[in-house]
Amino acid sequence: MNFGDCIEIGASLEEEYLVEERHLAAHVGSGSARVLATPWMIGFMERTAHRLLARCLPHGYSSVGTLVNVRHLAPTPFGSTLRVRAEVTAVDGARISLKIEARDASELAGEGTHERFIIDEARFLKRVNAKQEKLPK
Repeated sequence: MNFGDCIEIGASLEEEYLVEERHLAAHVGSGSARVLATPWMIGFMERTAHRLLARCLPHGYSSVGTLVNVRHLAPTPFGSTLRVRAEVTAVDGARISLKIEARDASELAGEGTHERFIIDEARFLKRVNAKQEKLPK
């Protein structure tokens, strides 16, 4: 399947996330400050990228993250709104490259690149189930 037919270079999506207690570095143990934890910022970036691609993929297909290269540039305090933007920069078969960034009300909080791979969900789950069956009981 040619995913370039359904995923356009330049396609983008912006979403907003409220920084809650569970998103704080002090809460997740990635720091002691009451600011957005880097793992959560990356999670918000991945979620936005996933939702962008999900809008145009055919039924039975999804995407999984395969690479994240992000810099966390500035602290975002508890109660702030983080605006995350994902933009498709390249489509190479099933490999999709995106530019991602996160901004709070004051400044650019994080930026980088993200790669996702388009999967056939049934085939992917079959592989996961085969691995699951091999786990000790």
